[in-house]
Amino acid sequence: MTVRGSRKQRGSAAVEVAVAAPLLMLIVLVVVAGGRLELARGAVQQAAADAARSASIARTASEATSTATSAAGATLANQGLRCQPGRVTVDTAGFATSVGTPAQVAATVSCTVPLADLGLPGLPGSRVVSATVTSPLDTHRGRR
Repeated sequence: MTVRGSRKQRGSAAVEVAVAAPLLMLIVLVVVAGGRLELARGAVQQAAADAARSASIARTASEATSTATSAAGATLANQGLRCQPGRVTVDTAGFATSVGTPAQVAATVSCTVPLADLGLPGLPGSRVVSATVTSPLDTHRGRR
């Protein structure tokens, strides 16, 4: 006994898989790219916060730049972020203000996140993620 219409259905599962598999793979790659960018944003934000905090407790502008750069580098390394040229910029203009005047220091961390290895069509080869965080300087602490 044969079931009616069974000949018409033969091979349809293979066609469905052939159509669905690339779409499913595309969705997975988009999710991986989005996850990689979000993890990078979080790591860069944390690195900028650590850099700003380190700079704000320094005594001099040059010391602030040095400690902020090393703090950001250590945070990015601890987060396991693969940055191609990572850049740390520290605005130390607040150190020029006189003691007793409110001032702040800002740290900007930029990181180029590679995306080319995902092989997703239409996706750029890399994306720059950056964050800026400010931290207040102690108004009664000596500055040089």
